[in-house]
Amino acid sequence: MIEPLQRLHDAGLHLPEAPPPLGSYVPAIRAGGLLYLSGMLPLRQGAPGVTGRVGEDLDPDQGRSAAAMAALNALAVVHAAVGLAAVSGVVRLAVHIACPPGFQRHAEVADGASQVFDIAFTPARHSRLAFGSTALPAGMPVELDVIAALR
Repeated sequence: MIEPLQRLHDAGLHLPEAPPPLGSYVPAIRAGGLLYLSGMLPLRQGAPGVTGRVGEDLDPDQGRSAAAMAALNALAVVHAAVGLAAVSGVVRLAVHIACPPGFQRHAEVADGASQVFDIAFTPARHSRLAFGSTALPAGMPVELDVIAALR
C-alpha cells in the first residue's frame, strides 16, 4: 500500500511545516477514533499566503488554490499530531469561503481542498459542506474545518 506522503509526492505536492496557531488554541485534538483540526487557513510560513474575497478580489481558481494550500496545511498538522499513516481518511470537511453576497461557485472552490485529501487518502472520500462567509481570519479567502478518522 502506498503511504499518503508518497502519494502526495508523486502528485507533485509537498507538506509545509505545520502552521502555528494564530491564537490560544491547539491545532488538533484527538477524541476517540477521530482527530479534530482547528480552522485551517492558507498560511505560508505562518503568514497569510493569500488574502481577499473570492468573487471580488480573487477568482474561483485562486480560491481553489487557496483551499488546496489550506488542505496541505491541514495535512501538515495531522502529520505532526499523529502521522499521516495513522489516518484512514477525512470524514468531514467544511469549507468557509470569504465571498460577496450572490457568489455561487462554492463547490468549485471547495474542490481544491477535496482533491488534496483525495490524493492523500485514496480511495477514501469525505462528506463536505461549503458556504460563504463575510470575512475570515486575517482577510484570508478560505478556512477549512476538518475531521479525520484514525486507524
